[in-house]
Amino acid sequence: MKLALLEPLAVFGMIEAYIWSLRYTHRFFWVAILALVLLSHVVHRERPRMLGFRWDNFRQAASHFAAAIGLLALGMLACGILFRTVRPMDWGHAFWSLAIYLPWGVFQQYLLNGYFLNRLDASLSRRAAPVAAAGLFAAAHLPNWFLVPVTFLMGYCAARIYRRYRNLYFLGVAHGVIGFLLYLVVPDSISRHLNVGPGWFR
Repeated sequence: MKLALLEPLAVFGMIEAYIWSLRYTHRFFWVAILALVLLSHVVHRERPRMLGFRWDNFRQAASHFAAAIGLLALGMLACGILFRTVRPMDWGHAFWSLAIYLPWGVFQQYLLNGYFLNRLDASLSRRAAPVAAAGLFAAAHLPNWFLVPVTFLMGYCAARIYRRYRNLYFLGVAHGVIGFLLYLVVPDSISRHLNVGPGWFR
């Protein structure tokens, strides 16, 4: 194993430990994990813009993928209406659910691409790194059998888009919209309320 791989694998191990155990016994351990990730950026001299926190090409990325995301969103809504699985909620609840999910989407894309993909790129081939990053992203959603394949596919697509545009804001918005629609139209009997780790069993 290449030495450079040890860092992202160790961070992933800590994330898994937090999901499965430490969040119940050491609630704020996530702060230590995030601090280590931020320290890694300092050591590698990576500035926010280098990681993808930028607005200058947001419109370009959005215009390129707006049609695809729009069709996907319409398809998900159509399936929800057709199969009568749309979650009942008022407009206010829907607005705030989406508003909360958007920054969470940016954060997940930052970890997936701004951290893990960049670290894996230093150790793996250009083809293997996005697959490995998507694999870690999917593994973090175990044992949710519905979310694992969804997050692997979406994680791989996000990694490829990140390679091209390097814009975490666009990816975060797309992530937030798609994640919210999954919550809206996929019944809890399938999605388990989008829970992962021990929460899935409840």
